Amino acid sequence: MRSLSSLRLKVVALMLCCLLCSCAPQDHDHHIIVSVADQAMNVYFRDQLIGRYPVSTSQFGVGDNPGTCATPLGHLAVAEKIGDGAPPGMVFKDRRPTGEILVPNAPGRDPIVTRILWLKGLDPQNQNAFGRYIYIHGTPVEEMLGKPASYGCIRMRSQDIVRVFAAVGVGTKVDVTQDHLPAPTPTIATADLAGPPATPAKP
Repeated sequence: MRSLSSLRLKVVALMLCCLLCSCAPQDHDHHIIVSVADQAMNVYFRDQLIGRYPVSTSQFGVGDNPGTCATPLGHLAVAEKIGDGAPPGMVFKDRRPTGEILVPNAPGRDPIVTRILWLKGLDPQNQNAFGRYIYIHGTPVEEMLGKPASYGCIRMRSQDIVRVFAAVGVGTKVDVTQDHLPAPTPTIATADLAGPPATPAKP
């Protein structure tokens, strides 16, 4: 009888958790596009480009099969944000800060650092992304950015992921494509990720 009551309480708690999560505010103002062809990311605020950053997608190509180290394509979204307030270079293991801080291009190390945006797939072709722990995250291996070098995730410079993390919220749409990114125009800004642009963009 006690075990049945305990089970019921767990079910109710799980349902309440799901309800609260579904009611959490979702970011519909920002949009991220990652280009595998360009090894670069565009960040948009209300459809206006506000940032372009070098990234690294997987060195093993694209895909979403379990057990692979490929980067999934298609429509995804930010499911969780991890690492708010951590100093740049903070090493994360199992999504928890270890206390170790690495400087960019520290020799012999290639962990997840600084911030984590955990992605969930919205398409059948990327439905395994969340369970495969596909993130946008900081990397100490900044010298490798601009070419495929990751094990499935999308890597960024620490200073860049700090800015993107601060700007976007849970629910932000993330599109990963093999196409090239559109060229920015001189009127588009790249400086202010937190809101409407204020300075000219650099191509």
